[in-house]
Amino acid sequence: MALSASKLKIGDSRSEIVAENLSRTQIVQYAGASGDYNPLHSDEIYATKVAGFPSVFAHGMLTMGVTGRLLTDWVGDGRLLSYGVRFEKQVWPGDTLTATATVDSIEDGENGKVASFSVVTVNEGGDRVLSGTASARLDP
Repeated sequence: MALSASKLKIGDSRSEIVAENLSRTQIVQYAGASGDYNPLHSDEIYATKVAGFPSVFAHGMLTMGVTGRLLTDWVGDGRLLSYGVRFEKQVWPGDTLTATATVDSIEDGENGKVASFSVVTVNEGGDRVLSGTASARLDP
């Protein structure tokens, strides 16, 4: 059910685990789904020996996608008007990610009420891996 402007308040927030114990298989599956076959995400030898990372790591867009699911689950299908993020830290195999969206404002838009959100995703250690903003159309 879509959010109603009459029920939503500035400061309301929602959090959920959006990836639990992210596996290398999930990262490779995302590579296949997205068409992004950069070896940093799937080739352990390349990631460690050539590029100097401790391991392969998740695509930033994978993190953005699972975080976006929190938003669409909350605001409803077809209501997201904008969504932009900054990738702050890498996401590694085994990470558990928790996303939080908070209502920053509710304004009158061209087609009714629009809520603006701040979005943060952290790993199991509390390190912020993604931050961003979003806006969504609300029901009256």
